Amino acid sequence: MKYYFHVLLSSINDVKTFVTAACDQPVDIDILSGRYIIDAKSIMGLFSVELAKPILVEVHGTEEEGLAFRERVREFVVSDVEHC
Repeated sequence: MKYYFHVLLSSINDVKTFVTAACDQPVDIDILSGRYIIDAKSIMGLFSVELAKPILVEVHGTEEEGLAFRERVREFVVSDVEHC
């Protein structure tokens, strides 16, 4: 199962905080940017994405795991996604 939401990472510190939170999760987490899929646990990967606009987060796990990660990064969440 996959869980989706959008985040906005406005600064280098936001990216560092987000990546640290992703690395603490037991599931895979990706960032979807156009045709590209970037590992959310890769700080270099995140810096390759246009961060001026919200980015889509895809959590590969149960709904509970997705919600737990969403809660962990709630300060960056700008919207939820019904379906993808």
